[in-house]
Amino acid sequence: MSSRNDSTMSSMNHSAFSSPASALEIAAVNDLRAALAPIRTELLSHSIYNAVDSLPRLRLFMSHHVFAVWDFMCLAKRLQRDMTSLQELWLPPSRPSLARFINSVILSEESDIDPDGHVASHLGLYLAAMEEARASVEPILRFIDLVREGVDAQSSLAAVGAPWSVRRFVSNTMQVVRDGTTIEVLASFLFGREDLIPEMFLRLLPQWGDSRQARWFAYYVNRHIEIDGAEHGPVGLNALAEMAGGDVESWRIAKQSAQSAIAARIALWDGIYASLGAA
Repeated sequence: MSSRNDSTMSSMNHSAFSSPASALEIAAVNDLRAALAPIRTELLSHSIYNAVDSLPRLRLFMSHHVFAVWDFMCLAKRLQRDMTSLQELWLPPSRPSLARFINSVILSEESDIDPDGHVASHLGLYLAAMEEARASVEPILRFIDLVREGVDAQSSLAAVGAPWSVRRFVSNTMQVVRDGTTIEVLASFLFGREDLIPEMFLRLLPQWGDSRQARWFAYYVNRHIEIDGAEHGPVGLNALAEMAGGDVESWRIAKQSAQSAIAARIALWDGIYASLGAA
């Protein structure tokens, strides 16, 4: 087992957010990570990371990727609905450790601190980064307005002229949000987002970490590397282990959902990469 997995398993055993994982659960997580390794490697070796090498290309990348920043929260909010009580008449969570996990994610995603010390959501941070880099925020803001007015996500994406690869990616996410079981949503959220984002962003950071024209983008990337890598990813693995337990079928479903989420990200990266030649 790699040192990264050793660290992850240590986090699973000693996390303050959920109950210590059993040996059976740790073995199941290791088996799942091994099964995902080939498609995960495919994603992390994608050509897009080196291709975002100029300000015009960063602007184009952000104009596509911002929709994935938005739909991330749809997954998170679905998990919050499943793991906590959001009804008018409150009920105690059946698994407080899972409630603590998702509430900690929501806290940072909806109300983190920006580079100037002000409270901001991560979408807000990303929009500020786009504005600093002079990438157009009009499509995503119009999209959010349409969603607020009750228009469905796909119709809203079409109305603002979102690229086909973005529409397909968001459609995949929304299908999981609407129709997936809690295990499927958690596996998609964890292996398609929280567990991957730090390593994806580490591949983007070298070209933008010292850029005065992308200070907010570098801050956003660093925050996700820090929070997801050190906190949300490891704790999310523990949450999945607690939820799936020793049920073989639950682990099979988690694997299928995780593979689908990673494949959807590869397709999104393919679409963005194909468009970078024009930037």
